[in-house]
Amino acid sequence: MIDITLPDGSVRQFVDGTTGYDVAASISEGLARNALGVRVNGEVRDLHRPIDSSAKLEILTWNDQDGKATFWHSSAHLMAEALEALYPGVKLGIGPSIENGFYYDIDLGEGRTISTDDLPEVEKKMLELAKKKSTYERKEVSKADAIAYFTEKQDPYKLDLLERLEDGSITFYTQGDFTDLCRGPHIPDTSPIKAVKLLNVAGAYWRGDEKNKQLTRIYGITFPKAKELTEYLERLEEAKRRDHRKLGKELELFTFSEKVGAGLPLWLPKGTALREKLEQFLRRAQLKAGYQPVVTPHIGSKELYVTSGHYEKYGADSFQPIKTPNPGEEFFLKPMNCPHHCEIYKSKPRSYRDLPVRLAEFGTVYRYEQSGELHGLTRVRGFTQDDAHIFCRPDQVKEEFLKVIDIVLYVLKALDFPDFTAQISLRDPENKTKYIGSDENWARAEQAIIEAAAEKGLSTVTELGEAAFYGPKLDFMVRDAIGRKWQLGTIQVDYNLPERFELEYVAPDNSRQRPVMIHRAPFGSLERFVAVLIEHCGGNFPLWLSPEQFAVLPISEKYQDYAQQVYDRLIQAELRGNLDGRDEKIGRKIRDAEISKVPYMLIVGEKEQENGIVSVRKHGEGDLGSMPIDAFIKSFQAQVSEMMDGKAS
Repeated sequence: MIDITLPDGSVRQFVDGTTGYDVAASISEGLARNALGVRVNGEVRDLHRPIDSSAKLEILTWNDQDGKATFWHSSAHLMAEALEALYPGVKLGIGPSIENGFYYDIDLGEGRTISTDDLPEVEKKMLELAKKKSTYERKEVSKADAIAYFTEKQDPYKLDLLERLEDGSITFYTQGDFTDLCRGPHIPDTSPIKAVKLLNVAGAYWRGDEKNKQLTRIYGITFPKAKELTEYLERLEEAKRRDHRKLGKELELFTFSEKVGAGLPLWLPKGTALREKLEQFLRRAQLKAGYQPVVTPHIGSKELYVTSGHYEKYGADSFQPIKTPNPGEEFFLKPMNCPHHCEIYKSKPRSYRDLPVRLAEFGTVYRYEQSGELHGLTRVRGFTQDDAHIFCRPDQVKEEFLKVIDIVLYVLKALDFPDFTAQISLRDPENKTKYIGSDENWARAEQAIIEAAAEKGLSTVTELGEAAFYGPKLDFMVRDAIGRKWQLGTIQVDYNLPERFELEYVAPDNSRQRPVMIHRAPFGSLERFVAVLIEHCGGNFPLWLSPEQFAVLPISEKYQDYAQQVYDRLIQAELRGNLDGRDEKIGRKIRDAEISKVPYMLIVGEKEQENGIVSVRKHGEGDLGSMPIDAFIKSFQAQVSEMMDGKAS
């Protein structure tokens, strides 16, 4: 008999060789019917795979992310089976699950192509095959047999994958007439796949290397119910409407130029106003929290990044060295701000009484992303990080973590991101060799993060093995208005750079000690944060942040002077906006202001001029009536104050 420990802590006994399905069936018939896979001691496995020793076990359904991943990976195999049936001789690369759905990289061979017009036929074939209720059968094979199988099949990409696999670790999965090289796991059979949508066709180099052949990548998604697919497609359409590239152009926030270079955004006046407002917002919070602003160059000596380790990480695939007239002298565009901040810390002796030292900078960094990976503001080659580095004693780590969490929560609240999870990333206790630093420091840092997150009442998930090699971290995973997940704020503990740069402080006993370094960036990068914010709010920015908070709209040229008086009064009150003095009908002016998502439209004509008032329209809501200018200003400022206090969205 073996002991199976369930998520609620209860322990049940089963015979050796029992399966996840057996355990699910012992709990309820409904759970067994809905089960897609099982997690055994943290490893996701097939539902019907025997369990031969006592273990902790979780039943995975569609409601679990790993359950969805298993469902979608199985769907990738189903798509591959359909493609082999429709395109005999197709060569297959890899077909993993992704955050939403799956893809498969394929090689149709010379002279054959597939386009989005062909995808409905593949979808139809997938559903036809799914109805056969073919089981996903796992089989362990020797490396020699695996090579023989794919040699006979003439599948070069599978043979390439096999070269890197150890004998004894190779498995095949078969469903219907299709067999694939795969670690698994998979759902029990194809019947739960009830709704299919193939979304896109793209190019992808084999193994992500531009030197290799370009394959065709087909993206898709599947669901156990047709209704869920319909809802997903509706969310996709909403995402298209909210696309930051589309709205960024319509709202005149940013642009790109081929002459300037791919991945290098140009901020237009309205976008600059938005960006500067974000910076001012965080600068004020940082000053109150004891941060000291610093400024560092956009370039640095190669030796700086050799010391930090960034040259090893980014050097080969980044922008190439900048050479000077001095032979052998090389500089690099800055890939990170932290090495510069280490040198600032090191610029004078530090005592334990001086710590913590908190250095903050909105520093622009540069990384050469591959052209195929560039995407609007979310993936660029030059971006500005709201970087800060805290140098503290080991006994101060928890306190500093709590303070950084406060800033991150302040940012998320002010920008209306209420739905988030804090991911605590710890080192892999079974493989400590890939991390640096003593066990004592790691234990102290990890405990500090766990306690700090608990004290703040954060909703957390813990991921073993997800820590950086230099220390544990806390990442804030935010869901936007249409349910998509983004990683925004991050806090990281680092023992590596203080060691590499030989940073020190004088302890009470006059000994020289290494400080602990905390990296934190509530926004992450301004470019990516603005992109996420645009899509989250659909371009309807919080009132305090909107680049244009009002538009004064005179009904005709006769009221231009009064409109100017209104505009000047609003500007004096530190509101941001414009006066639309065009020779256009008022309906056109209102329509244009609505399209530009201006929060308030102040219409002035004869009645308003005579009574010293404005007629107020609110974006998306319509007429709010008339009021004195000062009353509008007071109401506006009250709304902004309420938002900044976190009392309203």
